[in-house]
Amino acid sequence: MALIVQKYGGTSVGSVERIQAVADRVIKGRDAGDQMIIVLSAMSGETNRLLELAAGVSDRPTPRELDVLLSTGEQVTIALLSMCLEARGYPARSYTGSQVRILTDSTHNKARIMDISDAKVRADLDAGRVVVVAGFQGIDEHGNVTTLGRGGSDTTAVAMAAALKADECQIYTDVDGVYTTDPRVVPEARRLDRITYEEMLEMASLGSKVLQIRSVEFASKYNVPLRVLSSFDEGGQGTLITSEETSMEQPVISGIAFNRDEAKLTILGVPDHPGVASKILGPIADANIEVDMIVQNVAADDTTDFTFTVHRNEFARGMEVLKQVARELSAREVKGDDKIIKISLVGVGMRSHAGIASKMFSTLAAENINIQMISTSEIKVSVVVDEKYLELGVRALHQAFDLKEDL
Repeated sequence: MALIVQKYGGTSVGSVERIQAVADRVIKGRDAGDQMIIVLSAMSGETNRLLELAAGVSDRPTPRELDVLLSTGEQVTIALLSMCLEARGYPARSYTGSQVRILTDSTHNKARIMDISDAKVRADLDAGRVVVVAGFQGIDEHGNVTTLGRGGSDTTAVAMAAALKADECQIYTDVDGVYTTDPRVVPEARRLDRITYEEMLEMASLGSKVLQIRSVEFASKYNVPLRVLSSFDEGGQGTLITSEETSMEQPVISGIAFNRDEAKLTILGVPDHPGVASKILGPIADANIEVDMIVQNVAADDTTDFTFTVHRNEFARGMEVLKQVARELSAREVKGDDKIIKISLVGVGMRSHAGIASKMFSTLAAENINIQMISTSEIKVSVVVDEKYLELGVRALHQAFDLKEDL
């Protein structure tokens, strides 16, 4: 007997028919002898509907009351699935986050899980019940309902799996796993059988939208085997996300991630003195603008050129801040470009293979793609290029590193 946590997103429970299909899958697991904990999101579109209702009565609803409102979406789906299972003769019990006692901090709308009480859930599992838990929500030490932010149901599922030491946490989505890159850009992209936590974290942070970063961080911290599966593919094995130690021989490159939401800011001719980077980035941070890649070059005339990337939505505000910094530092010029993208190679195999970066650069050069910025880590090489080269660059790299081949 295995203990399995399954999470179903909004599209998977978007109608009564879809909820019936989820029940079919749960019953299949129970008939196989597994203990089942099911974590559900609200129906697709429901959270946005509730936000619109809130906007209709208040321009700035208080975070506490907003959490009370948003937490109701999952109550509908957990009750319906439990009713469905009971009607078919499979005992089930639904729990909101507060009923389980998923204890969080008091940061409304983006709370973090601190502890989970497993007593009620274990008692139900031992009694042969399917436990159905509302994702995305918890309760703080003062008894206030809290929510975990967008994608919080993934985090709830992984946290439940960690607290109860589940054999596997299965995340059901509208895709059948993690691919070497986006199949919409490269039709030959291959579904990965397995990937490490570290690689998945890199790919999620670099633009892959399959899983929320927080849920992968949680799984990595507590060593929870995580599997991504499709709600609409009965026979698929999905992608297993696990530790590097339990993986077999790793490919050099596991995948190619890309991010269209990049913009580049450059301040030229800044006097090169100690602390100049802080004087440039300090006001950017004070404006609550997150910085990604950074490049600094010192010129022969003892001035420095400083370039960094930000989210494209922050480009205009970043330019305003940087122009003010330039005036204060007597810099020569400020430039900006919001027509760039970032392409990244990810793979733990890079640790033991040389020449990955040079192969990446020569592949892009062969396609006449100019590299504007470079960033590396142990398992990642990222480049910034003009946005018009996104598809060409990703396809060329996918072919150069043989990612469509069976390994």
